Amino acid sequence: HIQLEALPEDTYDVVIDATLSDGSLTYGEFYKAGDTTDEILLSAHVCHPSLANDNCSGLALLTLLAKYLAARRTRYSYRILLAPGTIGAITWLAQDRLAQNGSAGNEQATHRIKHGLIVSNAGDGGGPTYKRSRRGDAEVDRAAAHVIGLSDLETRRILDFSPYGYDERQYCSPGFDLAVGSFQRSCWGTFPQYHTSADNLDFIRPEHLATSFGLVVRILNVLEGNRAYRNLKPYCEPQLGKRGLYSAVDGAPLAHDTRMGLLWVLNLSDGRHSLLDIAERSGLRFEAIREAAQRLHVAGLLDALPKA
Repeated sequence: HIQLEALPEDTYDVVIDATLSDGSLTYGEFYKAGDTTDEILLSAHVCHPSLANDNCSGLALLTLLAKYLAARRTRYSYRILLAPGTIGAITWLAQDRLAQNGSAGNEQATHRIKHGLIVSNAGDGGGPTYKRSRRGDAEVDRAAAHVIGLSDLETRRILDFSPYGYDERQYCSPGFDLAVGSFQRSCWGTFPQYHTSADNLDFIRPEHLATSFGLVVRILNVLEGNRAYRNLKPYCEPQLGKRGLYSAVDGAPLAHDTRMGLLWVLNLSDGRHSLLDIAERSGLRFEAIREAAQRLHVAGLLDALPKA
């Protein structure tokens, strides 16, 4: 654009020096094995790396996230894809249909994907914005809505799915119907720097990237920790004080969220409600609900049910 503005007023011929022939498409793929083969897919597009927010911020966040996950034991396995927008996702999804003569495709991988996030526009100070998957009520949709809804960022938004946007369109196409939503700060097309040379390193900030990283990690922690329990003392409230759970921790009174978390988990742990169900109904942060469940489990008051 700067070069175009510098050109003198005149008539120009534009020459597109291109050929139409078989070529190649390169994408990056990182896989981290977890305790189960069920997967969480994380993806960012690499098709215009000169743009800082609408490209490089997602690549930076997922690169750091890959290092973070690689150093931790996780229940889910993780697959991170860095690929050109649209055609990259389509290429990866098409591998099972292109596989021939016994070569490996991605059919098994797509069948194992239980949750997914497209990450983009993660470095500016807007949002955060989450766009739901095609299913609308998938566990990742609920986890993201819970985390973002309880964040202290005033411009947070939860958007319904539409078949227009980033690569969630491909993963959520009806033939696959994967539970893949989209995480952004400012939504694409809503900030003046979008798809211009003004989307540069002066536009994004380390603190905004750090906040985005923290929100994505919290969403993943909800997915990792969500499960159902059964109350082993379901007939009225069990006495918590004699079990060291109610009155104090290290000599200090229990915080309100900790105390209420214990009561909510005991009341709704009937084998039908997950910890995310309880967090949504109570209005408490998932972290408080999960901590309460862990303490009650150690005290012998809860039985952890197998993850569905």
